[in-house]
Amino acid sequence: MMRKTSLILLGAAAGVAATLVATQPRLLDGARAQAAAADTYRQLSLFGDVFERVRADYVEKPDDSKLIESAINGMLAGLDPHSSYMDSKSFRDMQVQTRGEFGGLGIEVTMEEGLIKVVAPIDDTPAAKAGIMANDIITHLDDEPVQGLTLNQAVEKMRGPVNTKIKLKIMRKGQDKPVEVAITRDIIRVRSIRSRLEGDDVGFIRVTQFNEQTTDGLKKAIADLSTQAGDKLKGFVIDLRNNPGGLLDQAISVSDAFLEKGEIVSTRGRNPEETQRFNARAGDLTKTKPVIVLINGGSASASEIVAGALQDHRRATVIGTRSFGKGSVQTIIPLGSGNGALRLTTARYFTPSGRSIQAKGISPDIEVLQDVPEELKARTDTRGEASLRGHLKAEGDEQTGSQSYVPPDPKDDKALHTALDLIRGIVKNSAYPPNPKTAVPN
Repeated sequence: MMRKTSLILLGAAAGVAATLVATQPRLLDGARAQAAAADTYRQLSLFGDVFERVRADYVEKPDDSKLIESAINGMLAGLDPHSSYMDSKSFRDMQVQTRGEFGGLGIEVTMEEGLIKVVAPIDDTPAAKAGIMANDIITHLDDEPVQGLTLNQAVEKMRGPVNTKIKLKIMRKGQDKPVEVAITRDIIRVRSIRSRLEGDDVGFIRVTQFNEQTTDGLKKAIADLSTQAGDKLKGFVIDLRNNPGGLLDQAISVSDAFLEKGEIVSTRGRNPEETQRFNARAGDLTKTKPVIVLINGGSASASEIVAGALQDHRRATVIGTRSFGKGSVQTIIPLGSGNGALRLTTARYFTPSGRSIQAKGISPDIEVLQDVPEELKARTDTRGEASLRGHLKAEGDEQTGSQSYVPPDPKDDKALHTALDLIRGIVKNSAYPPNPKTAVPN
């Protein structure tokens, strides 16, 4: 009886001890949390002291709002290269970029010797209908000279509410006097997709960015090319070179266009319960035609999601050079009341096989280096994520090298020629899936 009582007591004592052991870290954690909170408040007090001293003693009277904005930017810049504060104007510009449409004229422009040069008018836009031509030089906007403006400032002046007018003064080759044109602004949609037939048997689709118009543009391009080529169509080349990325949902839907099933990408935040997985729905728009994806050191973010998904499913062969290596997801958090928005890194993304390409990039199945003229190498150097100060760390130590990119002339485009030879069966490579339908894993 005595022994039994002792066992019960021992059990009880063990239970108490176990409770104490389990409780003690919680008590310590609470104390640590309180100490950390107190330290945070001391640091905030320090910030307040510095702020007041700058306001009182700086050699010139500072702008309080600019001081605070600079402090916010400094805080976010210390996290990683992609977290930042956007003031109200930057936030509006970002929304225009992601929507892929704005009130404007419909011309692609560049800066040349301090003046605005028209690269090309966009079809079926006010500029095209008004007779604006490639290589026109815009000297005045509403009688104000563009000399002295930056390209962004000039573009901002040309954009504006739909149905408002702007007057352009233009110098045109072959005409002695300037041409004046009044144009009424309309909704302009950014062309993120350009396509053409290579020969009469391969569809070439260039994706320049991932905005709200991208998936619809891709679907139209696939349908148009399929109709043009008919039974001769052998496959598609998707060019993601120098594509900086964009919207996550567009990267998912573009990948889905080529997949029948399976995971496309997963995102993982700080907490395990924040993990999200995105899967393909049935329906390959290319009807299992061979697909080749072109990438280079300028292919980043959403581009890498697409390349990684199609590569992991062996739905496409990836050709070119290692991609940029931006494997993080940014969430835009509006701050309300005209205060702009916070762009905050909230997750890493992973390819279907579980690869994180953060600071590593996507390695091509077939590496093809593009020749770059010596005089252009310095200004076309595209450095990877791993070269950015404060970048998020990746799994492992592999780093992304820098790459150079100049849009090559199609006749000199080595990666494109390799892709066309593969699709046409002129050359063979073990990385290329002989039957994309059966190559997709269950």
